[in-house]
Amino acid sequence: MILSVSRRTDIPALYSDWFFTRLKEGYVLVRNPMNAHQVSKVPLTPELVDCFVFWTKDPTPMLSELHRLADYHFYFQVTITGYDEKIEPGLASKTAIIASFQELARQLGKERVIWRYDPIILTESLHKDFHLRQFEKLAEALAGSTEKCVISFVDIYRKIVRKMNSLGPVFIEKEHVLDVAEGLSGLARLYGLTLETCSEALDFTQLGIMPGKCIDDSLISRITGQDSPIPKDQNQRPLCGCVASIDIGAYDTCTNGCLYCYANGARTHHQRHDPRSPLLVGEIGPRDRITERKMTR
Repeated sequence: MILSVSRRTDIPALYSDWFFTRLKEGYVLVRNPMNAHQVSKVPLTPELVDCFVFWTKDPTPMLSELHRLADYHFYFQVTITGYDEKIEPGLASKTAIIASFQELARQLGKERVIWRYDPIILTESLHKDFHLRQFEKLAEALAGSTEKCVISFVDIYRKIVRKMNSLGPVFIEKEHVLDVAEGLSGLARLYGLTLETCSEALDFTQLGIMPGKCIDDSLISRITGQDSPIPKDQNQRPLCGCVASIDIGAYDTCTNGCLYCYANGARTHHQRHDPRSPLLVGEIGPRDRITERKMTR
């Protein structure tokens, strides 16, 4: 099985000690986000985990610990945008994160480190020229450390409306989106990067941008050397191309504080985190029901 670490929170940046403790213990407990008392026990043994897919805005805490993943297959998706601390207040400097991205690629190989420039927010100040300028600066720094960049345009979820209001009106019109995408496509070609989209309704193929799969069976086959069919993930949005995986994170636990984040509500529960607990946050209570998650390779 493929394990997602994690769409719901930034485990590599914020909870890497907990993750490696769970790896040593051989299992993790995950609450169902739709039914908090339904808990899955997910094994983490090398015999059962086909691949870890790590999602993060800063891989730095894991750089010195990658040897602990020697028995596993895995790859990283690292989000680096051109936004400042007004939009991404909890992050380290972009210079430091770029250096960590480059070091990650040196250790793993550039095919296992994917750059995400997303979400793209279009406003009066975050206009086309802003994004082209920031994207090129980042592409120049990262091109030798990755093969691919994933882009998406911001979705205004109900839970982020109040935070996003501080940026002013967001432009979502087709002509604005395609204009920016065309510019990014040209820059990606200039720096030898494949550009793919994530869960986008618009067709960008005429610009040379194909719909992507963040949890990508082709890449996983390339990494593992095994060509096994993996079904599409039916638990994701219809536009999502990802193949099936189990996410071991929890919503409302990220402290990065990004204005556009769909995974955090009005407050986070990171203060309930115990690095020794099999759950990312909290403890098992009397009403909780634990079910062993059946996994086969």
